[in-house]
Amino acid sequence: MEMHAYGNYQWDEVYPTEQDFASDITQGDLFVSEAEGQICGLICINQTEPAVYADAGWTLAEKALVLHRMAVDPDLRGRGTGSELLQQAETLALSLGLRYLKTDTYALNEKAQQLFLKHGYHFCGEIQFRKMEHQFYCYEKVL
Repeated sequence: MEMHAYGNYQWDEVYPTEQDFASDITQGDLFVSEAEGQICGLICINQTEPAVYADAGWTLAEKALVLHRMAVDPDLRGRGTGSELLQQAETLALSLGLRYLKTDTYALNEKAQQLFLKHGYHFCGEIQFRKMEHQFYCYEKVL
């Protein structure tokens, strides 16, 4: 609802679903940030690249860790939760012997775009998911 309040319809009744998150948990791909027993944010991290990633201008042709479904509780923003989640992805990548991270976000999600750039990710192209009105921007980081 918070994203919809500023016109960003990246997440809706079609995506993500409860089943997406249940699958993330079952596969061991969902990571959370908590403080005092409260979930502050979450991210799905795995090596699954959506088929449309073939249309982006990635700079490396090697295995990558892919970041999906990242969210931070709007009431808890500004406390470093997003940075913590991105650091978790880097730590996991290195532990798996990977040096390449990929992600995407909706063109209207300026908050996510700023976070990725702040943490050394580089814009590398645009893709189209479903029949969304706007493109999704792809970002990558080489460790």
